[in-house]
Amino acid sequence: MADHDQGAVTLYSGTAITDAAKKNHPFSVKVGLAQVLRGGAVVEVSSVNQAKIAESAGACAVLISDPPRSPAAAGVQRMPDPSLVKEVKRAVSVPVMARARVGHFVEAQILEHLAVDYIDESEILSVADEGNFINKHNFRSPFICGCRDTGEALRRIREGAAMIRIQGDVTRTGNVAETVRNVRRVMGDVRVLNNMDDDEVFAFAKKLSAPYDLVAQTKQMGRVPVVQFASGGITTPADAALMMQLGCDGVFVGCEVFEGTDPFKRVRSIVQAVQHYNDPHVLAEMSSGLESAMESLSLLFYYTPNLILAAIILTAVIGLIDYQAAYKLWKVDKFEFFTCMCSFFGVLLVSVPLGLAIAVSGSFSSQDLVA
Repeated sequence: MADHDQGAVTLYSGTAITDAAKKNHPFSVKVGLAQVLRGGAVVEVSSVNQAKIAESAGACAVLISDPPRSPAAAGVQRMPDPSLVKEVKRAVSVPVMARARVGHFVEAQILEHLAVDYIDESEILSVADEGNFINKHNFRSPFICGCRDTGEALRRIREGAAMIRIQGDVTRTGNVAETVRNVRRVMGDVRVLNNMDDDEVFAFAKKLSAPYDLVAQTKQMGRVPVVQFASGGITTPADAALMMQLGCDGVFVGCEVFEGTDPFKRVRSIVQAVQHYNDPHVLAEMSSGLESAMESLSLLFYYTPNLILAAIILTAVIGLIDYQAAYKLWKVDKFEFFTCMCSFFGVLLVSVPLGLAIAVSGSFSSQDLVA
């Protein structure tokens, strides 16, 4: 239950949620700002052009991130470049979000100074403080925090999170299974809590490692006390509608949607799916014609690493070839030279076992000829 002695009380669907005693940054205002996003899709962008596409496609907000880097150059991932944040804010009229590292309150201060509408304290970035999250009550901007279970969600809310992001896959593979599992875990805990009596709530709060008053409010409201979005692996209209039907208030869409041939159509279809998640006719229409774009994206991810690896191997192998030694071998023993070349191209173009088999067979044949 809400403790009225602690300060302001936020009304969420006619039910109370406790606020911290921060008169200058009322939690009620932050939760209200987060509720504006309900029923929408937040699209991750890494350029001004992508932000414009997302806005025109109907995204309720854009989440700024640095352009994707190769695994070798990834290193420590930090908040986005402030200059990119400024450019995006000038270019679009929808709310703008930006990520700060977990525990890095200075990055949050910078983002608040840049006047971002929401700050995402994101575990997707490199963690800055392994033992402490940001005290979000100290900021004017509403915070978004990730969770994988109910206890984690309620702990982040106690710290001042005005919106919860139920996080799934973070590798951008398009696999929605982990997100579904975490969403079902949160929704399942809420259903179990609804059937408990007051005495059992104490033990359940201890099991979740969550504040008792927030657990009691969750039971009273029949849901987590703030807006809850799903994030991770959501790349199709069907994925988005699935999250909504499971009980989420909206979805986060990764920047991989911009890799296809028609990013506007893909983003638009997901936005429509979120708004009409119970209408199979709309979902079928929104899912039509996306296969080619998604197929080209899959082919890009599938072949690019192999091409890069092949280029590296070929460059390295060409540099290792001793042309003078090969010429001398040709002059001395043409059969050995032929065997060497067959073995070389067998390894390079087919497989290592084939190349080794050719080399061994050629060696035995050469010994038989000598004998």
